[in-house]
Amino acid sequence: MITRLLVANRGEIARRVFRTCRDLGISTVAIHSDADAGMPFVGEADLAIRLPGNTPAETYLRGELVIEAAQRAGADAIHPGYGFLSENADFARGVIDAGLTWVGPDPESMEKMATKVEAKALMAAAGVPVLTELAPADVTEADLPILVKASSGGGGRGMRVVRTLAEVAGAVELASAEAASAFGDPTVFCEPYVENGRHVEVQLVGDRDGNVEVFGERDCSVQRRHQKVIEETPAPGLSEETRAALHEAARQAGKAISYVGAGTVEFLLSGDRFFFLEMNTRLQVEHPVTELVTGTDLVALQLAAAEGTPVAPLGFETVAERPPQPAGRGHAVEVRLYAEDPAAGYQPQSGRLRRFEVPGVRAEFENPSSYGIRLDSGVRAGDEIGTFYDAMIAKVIAWAPTREQALRQLAGALERAEIHGLRTNRDLLVSLLRDPVVVAGDMHTTYLDGLEALGGGPDADTVALGGFAAAVALAERARLASLHHSRIPAGWRNVVSQPQLTTFVTDDDTELEVRWYGGRQFRSADLDGVVVERVEHGDETTTVTLGGDGVSRWFVVHVDYEAIDVESPLGHVALTKLPRFVDPADAVASGSLLAPMPGSVVTVAVAPGDRVEAGQQVLVLEAMKMQHSVTAPHNGVVTEIDVKPGDQVSAGAVLAVVSQDETVEEQG
Repeated sequence: MITRLLVANRGEIARRVFRTCRDLGISTVAIHSDADAGMPFVGEADLAIRLPGNTPAETYLRGELVIEAAQRAGADAIHPGYGFLSENADFARGVIDAGLTWVGPDPESMEKMATKVEAKALMAAAGVPVLTELAPADVTEADLPILVKASSGGGGRGMRVVRTLAEVAGAVELASAEAASAFGDPTVFCEPYVENGRHVEVQLVGDRDGNVEVFGERDCSVQRRHQKVIEETPAPGLSEETRAALHEAARQAGKAISYVGAGTVEFLLSGDRFFFLEMNTRLQVEHPVTELVTGTDLVALQLAAAEGTPVAPLGFETVAERPPQPAGRGHAVEVRLYAEDPAAGYQPQSGRLRRFEVPGVRAEFENPSSYGIRLDSGVRAGDEIGTFYDAMIAKVIAWAPTREQALRQLAGALERAEIHGLRTNRDLLVSLLRDPVVVAGDMHTTYLDGLEALGGGPDADTVALGGFAAAVALAERARLASLHHSRIPAGWRNVVSQPQLTTFVTDDDTELEVRWYGGRQFRSADLDGVVVERVEHGDETTTVTLGGDGVSRWFVVHVDYEAIDVESPLGHVALTKLPRFVDPADAVASGSLLAPMPGSVVTVAVAPGDRVEAGQQVLVLEAMKMQHSVTAPHNGVVTEIDVKPGDQVSAGAVLAVVSQDETVEEQG
């Protein structure tokens, strides 16, 4: 019996496992990097052990350090979470050899599924449908389009869609480099690319008696960069015959490798046909939707399987008692809330999460007793979203009697959420949850490719109104803070000659000038008829009610030094107040390429004096487990290269300068 468990992971999944351990009376141990020392999961464990360093390679990927930490803490079991070492058979074997209980499948089962190449061959032998594997050197015109995939790992890393023969070599090289960085294995392979396919996966739990139970399927078709964005169960639009065939194929896959514990078999669905993609020999990020609809605790089932408890319809009831179920199983939908900018190619964002509030949350990391919102998050307000790990802020899950209700409830909760400090994909998620194609269940894995415009942020009217409310709030706060003018109306003048001016920068780096008149009543100089009806000050916010057109709208203004966030029924507006005078030292040369985020320079493709074309790659930056190309903004000549491979750079650092042709000619 497990008495003390170390979680060899971080963030949200560590908190999730700790929650079940508390329910079962199991003591917990956290390991953490230096960057994670102040994160919530560390404080929620009974014991915590520091792994010196910041990067995964220095910390969470060091299996020998993790096992040593477990022994030092007196743990008798290790749960790997997902990612990092969760599918590393050598690590699992090391845990077992150290006399500890491994909460996962046998290492031999993991090895059979460790690489997609070997897994496909094994599944084909077991009668599970698979796609034909192609060697990169053997790809012909007739094979196109193809998908280049990393043999190890997952999460969309090391994957490239290729549509021309000329692109094959470059795609293989990039995918191989990304796979080596993310998984330590550069092996890639190719397979036919199925256009408009759906990604459907089946949840399994197996025991040591050879039983493999199916816990339904999940549709994970809404993806970006081959990484899941929305997951749901049951999968919409499946015939009962197709659903039964999927479940049986997954069960056979589990039996073929004598699977023990929780795992997922992923399929590519095209019409009523499906093909094996891979088997994840671990818990999946999207497991909460299955827990909500089936009423089970999958982490508890993992622990039970590791302890040798039979996983049968009656066997797990004593481990994780199902909560009271409403009539019917209902439907659950999960979204992954990321710190990223969808309008900039889903570029990860880093920085401090100043505020994070989701309304209507009924449970965190566990199933609520009735339909509602569940929140699984690794961060809280005030935490830093760094560059060493992925940029997921939270999983927000809605459970409702029907799919339509779950989609609507989740969209409403996200829309009203207050998320300040970083750009996120929140607006995109809300748009997708209300998108007619998604609502109809007709989405596929490439549906997002042409929809970057969805959820593009607040419209111009919302920004203008939010800017006016922010200017009023700042003026009122300054008046109240004044020792001498607190009783004089803000912006008051004996003779009004011109409006007051407050200048902001919006979240998309656009300058916003707000002109307004103060005195006994604030009014906008730019928005016809818009006046301030009321200003109310709270402990941390200022609420400005705007009217003038017969409709009153409230705007809640949060001020954090120069950063201002305005919340209203119209949406969220993020602003930064500009100083009246700009320091010349802050200016950068025209044509400067700035680091979009903190990261490490991987390659530099040009040298000073090289001529480049607009869009040509200048260098590659690695951050948050992904590689990002920095390209020339225009035709011109590289006049400066300020970095070299291996350099660590901060956000906004000048990486290179590309002078436009006209500028170069003038200088000559």
